[in-house]
Amino acid sequence: MSTLYRDAALTDARSDRLRLGVSVLVTEGRIAWIRPADDEGELPAGCEIADAGGTTIVPGMVDGHSHLTLPGGSHWIDRGFDPTDRLLAVAEANGELQHRSGVRWARDVGAPTRPVGGVERALSLGIRDRWQDQRDQGRRDRPYVRAAGTWLTVAGLLPPGLSVEARDGDELLAAALAQLDDGADFVKLYLDGPDADTPPFTADEVSRVVQAVHARGRKVTAHATRLSGTRACAAGGVDSIEHGFELDADIAAEMAARGCALVTTMTVLKSWLTFGTTTALPRFTERTAEIGETLETAMASVRLAQAAGVAIVGGTDFGGGSSRANQLPWEIECLVQAGLAPWQALASVTWRGGELLGEPDAGVIREGGPADFSLVHGDPLSDPTAMWRIWRVA
Repeated sequence: MSTLYRDAALTDARSDRLRLGVSVLVTEGRIAWIRPADDEGELPAGCEIADAGGTTIVPGMVDGHSHLTLPGGSHWIDRGFDPTDRLLAVAEANGELQHRSGVRWARDVGAPTRPVGGVERALSLGIRDRWQDQRDQGRRDRPYVRAAGTWLTVAGLLPPGLSVEARDGDELLAAALAQLDDGADFVKLYLDGPDADTPPFTADEVSRVVQAVHARGRKVTAHATRLSGTRACAAGGVDSIEHGFELDADIAAEMAARGCALVTTMTVLKSWLTFGTTTALPRFTERTAEIGETLETAMASVRLAQAAGVAIVGGTDFGGGSSRANQLPWEIECLVQAGLAPWQALASVTWRGGELLGEPDAGVIREGGPADFSLVHGDPLSDPTAMWRIWRVA
């Protein structure tokens, strides 16, 4: 089965210029060729012709920070204790929303653990495996998934059942390696603590985890919203910092030097602003009225990271806040508001996300590669809101 997408514009999110008058032939789920529309040559017999004039072909997006098994909303903590069947159904609904909105890769950074088949395991790992099996059988209506398993925290930050708790560096290291044994693609640490000025784990303890995980060919990321946590993350050598609402120039410089990416989630702050309240975590309640100020600080941190040369990856944090699975274009808008050019913001939710995952085809359009792209109305390189106007997903 072949489909020709005729006479579209195309962007690979690597420059501020569109290619105009482009036709793309897809055969059996892969891009056979990309040619000028006036030089298509002979087409395969029975080829479907999709008149793509007036649209822009964009790479499949990568949601760099998501929680597939949680529905989102301001009561997301409570929803983490819903019955297992309900959470699995939520993941299916989220996967459908992502696919329809042009997201072809989901990076799951924390899921509840439940006994499935007699084994206690993060639900995201089973979702990843099931969707991959479906893709291997020809079904393409769910994203590829790379999953961290569950959150690794100190006691008292997340309710029991939503994390694995560690009392010290030794327990943290053991918990991280256990996540890899369970099949996690990478490890997720939680570097916010009860004391805003002191991270729950030291940079040395983080570094021990990083070295051990790297020795097994995997990566480490860490939730950190405060200076104390982001500083420990950067000094400890994690591969990426999630949220990173508070950075300074020194932290940004160390991140750039160590190749540590910043995964932004300003969408979740924007979504909370629409409510004026949040029941996210008890310790966040006192900050509810200051979400706007936090957003400003987060945007300033993005500018520091950009200036230092830090790779920036965008995510929604859906399921871990009130944002939803089909709202990654909102993060693109946030990144542009923070100072990135539209093409740079689009890069953050396409190939930059693929680089963080270590997946060379994620967020990339190329001849011979998978046909993971969308067609949108408008020019996303001049108008970021175009990413809300998807006509078709290949």
